Amino acid sequence: MNQEKKASILSLTVIVAALGYFVDIYDLLIFGIIRIPSLKELGLTADEITTKGEWILSAQMAGLLIGGILWGIWGDKKGRVKVLFGSILIYSIANICNGFVQTVEQYTAIRFLAGIGLAGELGAGITLVAELLPKEKRGIGTSIVAGFGVLGAAVAFFIKEEFHWRTCYFIGGGLGILLLLLRISVLESGMYHRMSESNVKKGQFFMLFNSRERFSKYLKSIFIGLSTWFVIGVLITFSSEFGRQFGIQEDIDPGRSIMYAYIGLALGDITIGLVSQWLKSRKKALYIYYALTMLSILLYFTTQWNGSAGWMYTLCFFLGFSIGFWAIFVTVGAEQFGTNLRATAATTVPNFVRGLLPLILFLFKEIRGIGTIGYVNGAIITAVIVMIASTIAVITLPETFHKDLNYEEA
Repeated sequence: MNQEKKASILSLTVIVAALGYFVDIYDLLIFGIIRIPSLKELGLTADEITTKGEWILSAQMAGLLIGGILWGIWGDKKGRVKVLFGSILIYSIANICNGFVQTVEQYTAIRFLAGIGLAGELGAGITLVAELLPKEKRGIGTSIVAGFGVLGAAVAFFIKEEFHWRTCYFIGGGLGILLLLLRISVLESGMYHRMSESNVKKGQFFMLFNSRERFSKYLKSIFIGLSTWFVIGVLITFSSEFGRQFGIQEDIDPGRSIMYAYIGLALGDITIGLVSQWLKSRKKALYIYYALTMLSILLYFTTQWNGSAGWMYTLCFFLGFSIGFWAIFVTVGAEQFGTNLRATAATTVPNFVRGLLPLILFLFKEIRGIGTIGYVNGAIITAVIVMIASTIAVITLPETFHKDLNYEEA
Protein backbone atom coordinates (compact mmCIF):
# COMPACT_ATOMS: atom_id res chain seq x y z
CA MET A 1 0.00 0.00 0.00
CA ASN A 2 1.54 3.34 -0.99
CA GLN A 3 1.95 6.39 1.19
CA GLU A 4 -0.97 8.30 -0.32
CA LYS A 5 -3.47 5.54 0.52
CA LYS A 6 -2.23 5.28 4.09
CA ALA A 7 -2.54 9.00 4.80
CA SER A 8 -5.59 10.18 6.74
CA ILE A 9 -7.07 13.61 7.33
CA LEU A 10 -5.69 13.49 10.88
CA SER A 11 -2.17 12.45 9.88
CA LEU A 12 0.88 14.22 11.32
CA THR A 13 1.40 16.05 8.02
CA VAL A 14 -2.11 17.55 8.12
CA ILE A 15 -1.77 18.52 11.79
CA VAL A 16 1.63 20.16 11.34
CA ALA A 17 0.43 21.92 8.16
CA ALA A 18 -2.54 23.29 10.13
CA LEU A 19 -0.25 24.51 12.92
CA GLY A 20 2.05 26.06 10.32
CA TYR A 21 -0.80 27.97 8.72
CA PHE A 22 -1.94 29.04 12.19
CA VAL A 23 1.43 30.72 12.81
CA ASP A 24 1.47 32.03 9.22
CA ILE A 25 -1.89 33.79 9.67
CA TYR A 26 -0.85 35.20 13.05
CA ASP A 27 2.26 36.73 11.50
CA LEU A 28 0.50 37.76 8.29
CA LEU A 29 -2.22 39.74 10.07
CA ILE A 30 -0.45 40.99 13.17
CA PHE A 31 0.42 44.29 11.47
CA GLY A 32 -3.23 44.96 10.61
CA ILE A 33 -4.21 44.21 14.20
CA ILE A 34 -1.59 46.47 15.83
CA ARG A 35 -1.29 49.02 13.01
CA ILE A 36 -2.81 51.92 14.93
CA PRO A 37 -1.04 51.56 18.32
CA SER A 38 2.33 50.73 16.74
CA LEU A 39 2.32 53.62 14.26
CA LYS A 40 0.94 56.00 16.90
CA GLU A 41 3.85 55.11 19.20
CA LEU A 42 6.25 55.84 16.32
CA GLY A 43 4.87 59.38 16.24
CA LEU A 44 2.52 59.33 13.24
CA THR A 45 -0.61 61.46 13.00
CA ALA A 46 -4.10 60.00 12.35
CA ASP A 47 -3.87 60.70 8.59
CA GLU A 48 -0.34 59.27 8.43
CA ILE A 49 -1.48 56.12 10.23
CA THR A 50 -3.89 55.52 7.32
CA THR A 51 -1.55 56.44 4.44
CA LYS A 52 1.64 54.93 5.91
CA GLY A 53 -0.37 51.91 7.04
CA GLU A 54 -1.46 51.32 3.43
CA TRP A 55 2.18 51.68 2.34
CA ILE A 56 3.54 49.19 4.91
CA LEU A 57 0.77 46.71 4.11
CA SER A 58 1.53 47.07 0.41
CA ALA A 59 5.23 46.38 1.09
CA GLN A 60 4.34 43.20 2.97
CA MET A 61 2.11 42.07 0.11
CA ALA A 62 4.83 42.85 -2.44
CA GLY A 63 7.14 40.59 -0.41
CA LEU A 64 4.49 37.86 -0.58
CA LEU A 65 4.35 38.25 -4.36
CA ILE A 66 8.12 37.91 -4.82
CA GLY A 67 8.41 35.18 -2.19
CA GLY A 68 5.59 33.21 -3.79
CA ILE A 69 7.56 32.89 -7.01
CA LEU A 70 10.83 31.99 -5.26
CA TRP A 71 9.32 29.43 -2.85
CA GLY A 72 7.09 27.94 -5.54
CA ILE A 73 10.04 27.21 -7.82
CA TRP A 74 12.06 25.88 -4.87
CA GLY A 75 9.18 23.62 -3.84
CA ASP A 76 9.12 21.84 -7.20
CA LYS A 77 12.90 21.72 -7.56
CA LYS A 78 13.94 20.77 -4.00
CA GLY A 79 10.78 19.54 -2.28
CA ARG A 80 7.74 20.80 -0.39
CA VAL A 81 9.19 20.11 3.07
CA LYS A 82 12.30 22.22 2.43
CA VAL A 83 10.09 25.18 1.60
CA LEU A 84 8.20 24.72 4.87
CA PHE A 85 11.49 24.84 6.79
CA GLY A 86 13.00 27.80 4.93
CA SER A 87 9.92 30.00 4.85
CA ILE A 88 9.10 29.68 8.53
CA LEU A 89 12.70 30.42 9.51
CA ILE A 90 12.71 33.66 7.52
CA TYR A 91 9.36 35.01 8.69
CA SER A 92 10.08 34.05 12.31
CA ILE A 93 13.35 35.99 12.32
CA ALA A 94 11.67 38.92 10.53
CA ASN A 95 8.89 39.12 13.11
CA ILE A 96 11.37 39.12 15.97
CA CYS A 97 13.22 41.98 14.22
CA ASN A 98 9.91 43.83 13.85
CA GLY A 99 9.78 44.10 17.62
CA PHE A 100 12.82 46.40 17.51
CA VAL A 101 11.84 48.88 14.74
CA GLN A 102 12.16 52.62 15.45
CA THR A 103 11.16 54.20 12.12
CA VAL A 104 8.53 53.72 9.42
CA GLU A 105 11.29 52.90 6.94
CA GLN A 106 12.56 50.06 9.14
CA TYR A 107 9.00 48.86 9.69
CA THR A 108 8.35 48.79 5.93
CA ALA A 109 11.58 46.97 5.07
CA ILE A 110 11.10 44.24 7.69
CA ARG A 111 7.42 43.69 6.78
CA PHE A 112 8.61 43.24 3.18
CA LEU A 113 11.10 40.59 4.35
CA ALA A 114 8.42 38.95 6.50
CA GLY A 115 6.19 38.85 3.43
CA ILE A 116 8.84 36.94 1.48
CA GLY A 117 9.04 34.36 4.26
CA LEU A 118 5.28 34.08 4.74
CA ALA A 119 4.79 33.39 1.03
CA GLY A 120 5.98 29.78 1.22
CA GLU A 121 3.85 28.39 4.04
CA LEU A 122 0.35 27.90 2.63
CA GLY A 123 1.16 26.77 -0.91
CA ALA A 124 3.72 24.19 0.16
CA GLY A 125 1.49 22.93 2.97
CA ILE A 126 -1.59 22.58 0.78
CA THR A 127 0.44 20.91 -1.99
CA LEU A 128 1.90 18.40 0.45
CA VAL A 129 -1.49 17.58 1.99
CA ALA A 130 -3.19 17.33 -1.43
CA GLU A 131 -0.53 14.89 -2.66
CA LEU A 132 -0.50 12.73 0.47
CA LEU A 133 -4.29 12.34 0.79
CA PRO A 134 -6.48 10.35 -1.62
CA LYS A 135 -8.63 12.51 -3.90
CA GLU A 136 -11.78 11.61 -1.92
CA LYS A 137 -10.31 13.26 1.20
CA ARG A 138 -8.03 16.04 -0.01
CA GLY A 139 -10.73 18.75 -0.03
CA ILE A 140 -11.59 18.02 3.61
CA GLY A 141 -7.90 17.77 4.56
CA THR A 142 -7.00 21.14 3.05
CA SER A 143 -10.10 22.70 4.65
CA ILE A 144 -8.97 21.45 8.07
CA VAL A 145 -5.56 23.04 7.46
CA ALA A 146 -7.05 26.39 6.47
CA GLY A 147 -9.93 26.31 8.97
CA PHE A 148 -7.66 25.74 11.95
CA GLY A 149 -4.94 27.96 10.56
CA VAL A 150 -7.01 31.11 10.26
CA LEU A 151 -7.76 31.00 13.99
CA GLY A 152 -4.27 32.47 14.30
CA ALA A 153 -5.95 35.83 13.68
CA ALA A 154 -8.15 35.46 16.76
CA VAL A 155 -5.15 34.50 18.88
CA ALA A 156 -3.24 37.50 17.53
CA PHE A 157 -6.05 39.81 18.65
CA PHE A 158 -6.22 38.38 22.18
CA ILE A 159 -2.42 38.62 22.51
CA LYS A 160 -2.61 42.23 21.32
CA GLU A 161 -5.14 42.92 24.09
CA GLU A 162 -2.74 41.63 26.76
CA PHE A 163 0.72 42.64 25.51
CA HIS A 164 2.60 45.59 24.06
CA TRP A 165 2.70 45.61 20.26
CA ARG A 166 6.44 44.83 20.21
CA THR A 167 5.86 41.77 22.39
CA CYS A 168 3.21 40.60 19.90
CA TYR A 169 5.91 40.37 17.24
CA PHE A 170 8.28 38.54 19.59
CA ILE A 171 5.56 35.98 20.38
CA GLY A 172 4.87 35.41 16.68
CA GLY A 173 8.54 34.83 15.94
CA GLY A 174 8.87 32.49 18.92
CA LEU A 175 5.87 30.40 17.81
CA GLY A 176 7.51 30.00 14.42
CA ILE A 177 10.77 28.73 15.92
CA LEU A 178 8.84 26.19 18.03
CA LEU A 179 6.95 24.99 14.95
CA LEU A 180 10.24 24.54 13.15
CA LEU A 181 11.14 21.82 15.66
CA LEU A 182 7.84 19.99 15.01
CA ARG A 183 8.52 19.96 11.27
CA ILE A 184 11.53 17.64 11.66
CA SER A 185 9.33 14.53 11.48
CA VAL A 186 7.22 15.61 8.47
CA LEU A 187 7.65 13.35 5.43
CA GLU A 188 7.98 14.44 1.82
CA SER A 189 5.24 13.65 -0.71
CA GLY A 190 5.54 10.29 -2.48
CA MET A 191 4.42 11.93 -5.73
CA TYR A 192 7.28 14.42 -5.42
CA HIS A 193 9.82 11.65 -4.75
CA ARG A 194 8.77 9.77 -7.91
CA MET A 195 8.78 12.94 -9.99
CA SER A 196 12.19 14.05 -8.63
CA GLU A 197 13.75 10.84 -9.94
CA SER A 198 12.59 11.54 -13.50
CA ASN A 199 14.15 13.87 -16.06
CA VAL A 200 11.07 16.05 -16.38
CA LYS A 201 11.50 19.81 -16.03
CA LYS A 202 10.75 20.87 -12.45
CA GLY A 203 9.69 24.24 -11.07
CA GLN A 204 9.93 26.02 -14.40
CA PHE A 205 7.90 29.12 -13.57
CA PHE A 206 7.67 30.26 -17.18
CA MET A 207 6.05 26.97 -18.18
CA LEU A 208 2.92 28.50 -16.69
CA PHE A 209 3.03 31.09 -19.48
CA ASN A 210 4.35 29.19 -22.54
CA SER A 211 1.10 27.29 -23.07
CA ARG A 212 -2.13 29.19 -23.72
CA GLU A 213 -4.15 26.57 -21.84
CA ARG A 214 -1.83 26.57 -18.80
CA PHE A 215 -1.66 30.35 -18.69
CA SER A 216 -5.45 30.63 -18.89
CA LYS A 217 -5.90 28.18 -15.98
CA TYR A 218 -3.20 29.96 -13.98
CA LEU A 219 -4.70 33.42 -14.47
CA LYS A 220 -8.20 32.21 -13.59
CA SER A 221 -6.86 30.40 -10.51
CA ILE A 222 -5.53 33.76 -9.30
CA PHE A 223 -8.66 35.74 -10.10
CA ILE A 224 -11.03 33.45 -8.18
CA GLY A 225 -9.34 34.55 -4.95
CA LEU A 226 -9.35 38.32 -5.54
CA SER A 227 -12.50 38.97 -3.49
CA THR A 228 -10.94 37.46 -0.36
CA TRP A 229 -8.20 40.05 -0.14
CA PHE A 230 -10.45 42.91 -1.20
CA VAL A 231 -12.62 42.08 1.81
CA ILE A 232 -9.70 41.51 4.19
CA GLY A 233 -7.36 44.21 2.89
CA VAL A 234 -9.95 46.97 2.42
CA LEU A 235 -13.25 46.40 4.23
CA ILE A 236 -11.84 44.66 7.33
CA THR A 237 -8.39 46.22 7.77
CA PHE A 238 -9.75 49.76 7.32
CA SER A 239 -13.03 49.16 9.16
CA SER A 240 -12.21 52.05 11.53
CA GLU A 241 -12.07 54.46 8.59
CA PHE A 242 -15.32 53.07 7.16
CA GLY A 243 -16.92 53.38 10.59
CA ARG A 244 -16.23 57.12 10.59
CA GLN A 245 -17.58 57.43 7.05
CA PHE A 246 -20.78 55.61 8.04
CA GLY A 247 -21.27 57.94 10.99
CA ILE A 248 -20.77 55.27 13.65
CA GLN A 249 -20.22 57.14 16.93
CA GLU A 250 -18.17 54.43 18.65
CA ASP A 251 -14.53 53.81 17.75
CA ILE A 252 -14.06 50.71 15.59
CA ASP A 253 -11.05 48.59 16.57
CA PRO A 254 -9.65 47.09 13.33
CA GLY A 255 -7.94 44.38 15.38
CA ARG A 256 -11.32 43.27 16.71
CA SER A 257 -12.75 43.44 13.16
CA ILE A 258 -9.98 41.15 11.94
CA MET A 259 -10.56 38.74 14.82
CA TYR A 260 -14.29 38.40 14.10
CA ALA A 261 -13.68 38.14 10.36
CA TYR A 262 -11.17 35.32 10.80
CA ILE A 263 -13.34 33.39 13.22
CA GLY A 264 -15.98 33.50 10.48
CA LEU A 265 -13.37 32.59 7.89
CA ALA A 266 -12.29 29.55 9.91
CA LEU A 267 -15.87 28.28 10.06
CA GLY A 268 -16.32 29.02 6.37
CA ASP A 269 -13.14 27.17 5.38
CA ILE A 270 -14.17 24.04 7.27
CA THR A 271 -17.76 24.21 6.01
CA ILE A 272 -16.83 24.65 2.34
CA GLY A 273 -14.76 21.45 2.46
CA LEU A 274 -17.85 19.55 3.57
CA VAL A 275 -20.06 21.36 1.03
CA SER A 276 -17.62 20.57 -1.78
CA GLN A 277 -17.51 16.93 -0.66
CA TRP A 278 -21.32 16.73 -0.52
CA LEU A 279 -21.78 18.35 -3.97
CA LYS A 280 -18.79 16.46 -5.45
CA SER A 281 -17.71 19.76 -6.97
CA ARG A 282 -15.30 22.59 -6.22
CA LYS A 283 -17.10 25.05 -8.52
CA LYS A 284 -20.59 24.60 -7.11
CA ALA A 285 -19.26 25.21 -3.61
CA LEU A 286 -17.53 28.37 -4.85
CA TYR A 287 -20.76 29.62 -6.44
CA ILE A 288 -22.52 29.38 -3.08
CA TYR A 289 -19.77 31.29 -1.28
CA TYR A 290 -19.57 33.94 -4.00
CA ALA A 291 -23.30 34.59 -3.53
CA LEU A 292 -22.73 34.94 0.23
CA THR A 293 -19.82 37.31 -0.41
CA MET A 294 -21.94 39.56 -2.63
CA LEU A 295 -24.73 39.59 -0.03
CA SER A 296 -22.38 40.41 2.85
CA ILE A 297 -20.74 43.26 0.88
CA LEU A 298 -24.19 44.64 0.08
CA LEU A 299 -25.12 44.58 3.77
CA TYR A 300 -21.80 46.20 4.71
CA PHE A 301 -22.52 49.24 2.51
CA THR A 302 -26.28 49.59 3.01
CA THR A 303 -27.03 48.83 6.66
CA GLN A 304 -24.32 50.68 8.60
CA TRP A 305 -25.22 54.33 8.20
CA ASN A 306 -25.38 55.79 11.73
CA GLY A 307 -25.02 52.22 12.94
CA SER A 308 -23.10 50.67 15.82
CA ALA A 309 -19.77 49.02 16.47
CA GLY A 310 -21.56 45.80 17.39
CA TRP A 311 -23.24 45.59 13.96
CA MET A 312 -19.92 46.36 12.23
CA TYR A 313 -18.26 43.44 14.04
CA THR A 314 -21.22 41.19 13.19
CA LEU A 315 -20.87 42.06 9.51
CA CYS A 316 -17.11 41.42 9.72
CA PHE A 317 -17.91 37.91 10.97
CA PHE A 318 -20.38 37.38 8.11
CA LEU A 319 -17.89 38.76 5.59
CA GLY A 320 -15.26 36.40 6.96
CA PHE A 321 -17.53 33.36 6.66
CA SER A 322 -18.53 34.27 3.10
CA ILE A 323 -14.91 34.52 1.92
CA GLY A 324 -14.07 31.27 3.70
CA PHE A 325 -13.29 29.59 0.41
CA TRP A 326 -9.52 30.20 0.74
CA ALA A 327 -8.77 26.50 1.29
CA ILE A 328 -10.76 25.39 -1.76
CA PHE A 329 -9.34 28.27 -3.79
CA VAL A 330 -5.74 27.16 -3.10
CA THR A 331 -6.69 23.49 -3.56
CA VAL A 332 -8.17 24.29 -6.97
CA GLY A 333 -4.92 26.02 -7.92
CA ALA A 334 -2.93 22.95 -6.87
CA GLU A 335 -5.27 20.57 -8.70
CA GLN A 336 -4.98 22.41 -12.01
CA PHE A 337 -1.34 21.43 -12.62
CA GLY A 338 1.00 18.42 -12.74
CA THR A 339 3.40 17.37 -9.98
CA ASN A 340 6.40 19.14 -11.53
CA LEU A 341 4.57 22.49 -11.49
CA ARG A 342 2.13 21.99 -8.62
CA ALA A 343 4.12 23.66 -5.84
CA THR A 344 5.02 26.53 -8.16
CA ALA A 345 1.35 27.09 -8.99
CA ALA A 346 -0.07 26.46 -5.51
CA THR A 347 2.49 28.77 -3.86
CA THR A 348 2.40 31.60 -6.40
CA VAL A 349 -1.39 31.67 -6.90
CA PRO A 350 -2.38 32.74 -3.34
CA ASN A 351 0.59 35.07 -3.14
CA PHE A 352 -0.27 36.75 -6.43
CA VAL A 353 -3.72 37.34 -4.93
CA ARG A 354 -2.14 38.80 -1.78
CA GLY A 355 0.40 40.67 -3.92
CA LEU A 356 -2.40 42.25 -5.96
CA LEU A 357 -3.73 43.98 -2.83
CA PRO A 358 -1.51 47.03 -3.47
CA LEU A 359 -3.12 47.28 -6.93
CA ILE A 360 -6.59 46.98 -5.36
CA LEU A 361 -5.66 49.66 -2.79
CA PHE A 362 -4.32 51.87 -5.60
CA LEU A 363 -7.51 51.35 -7.62
CA PHE A 364 -9.61 52.17 -4.54
CA LYS A 365 -7.55 55.30 -3.86
CA GLU A 366 -7.80 56.53 -7.46
CA ILE A 367 -11.53 55.89 -7.77
CA ARG A 368 -12.41 57.58 -4.46
CA GLY A 369 -10.41 60.62 -5.57
CA ILE A 370 -12.45 61.17 -8.73
CA GLY A 371 -14.77 64.16 -8.38
CA THR A 372 -17.28 63.68 -5.60
CA ILE A 373 -17.23 59.84 -5.56
CA GLY A 374 -15.73 59.72 -2.08
CA TYR A 375 -14.50 56.96 0.22
CA VAL A 376 -17.58 54.71 0.45
CA ASN A 377 -18.68 54.94 -3.20
CA GLY A 378 -15.07 54.33 -4.27
CA ALA A 379 -15.06 51.12 -2.26
CA ILE A 380 -18.40 50.05 -3.78
CA ILE A 381 -17.12 50.54 -7.34
CA THR A 382 -13.92 48.66 -6.50
CA ALA A 383 -15.98 45.81 -5.04
CA VAL A 384 -18.06 45.53 -8.23
CA ILE A 385 -14.93 45.36 -10.41
CA VAL A 386 -13.32 42.68 -8.21
CA MET A 387 -16.46 40.52 -8.02
CA ILE A 388 -17.04 40.62 -11.79
CA ALA A 389 -13.45 39.49 -12.45
CA SER A 390 -13.68 36.70 -9.85
CA THR A 391 -17.05 35.43 -11.08
CA ILE A 392 -15.94 35.19 -14.72
CA ALA A 393 -12.85 33.28 -13.60
CA VAL A 394 -14.69 30.63 -11.57
CA ILE A 395 -17.32 30.09 -14.29
CA THR A 396 -14.69 29.38 -16.95
CA LEU A 397 -12.20 27.37 -14.85
CA PRO A 398 -12.24 23.54 -15.23
CA GLU A 399 -13.74 21.39 -12.44
CA THR A 400 -11.07 19.43 -10.51
CA PHE A 401 -12.92 17.50 -7.79
CA HIS A 402 -12.35 14.04 -9.31
CA LYS A 403 -8.99 14.83 -10.89
CA ASP A 404 -6.06 12.43 -10.36
CA LEU A 405 -2.99 14.46 -9.39
CA ASN A 406 -0.35 11.82 -10.21
CA TYR A 407 0.81 13.25 -13.54
CA GLU A 408 3.40 15.68 -14.90
CA GLU A 409 3.29 18.69 -17.19
CA ALA A 410 5.11 18.25 -20.50
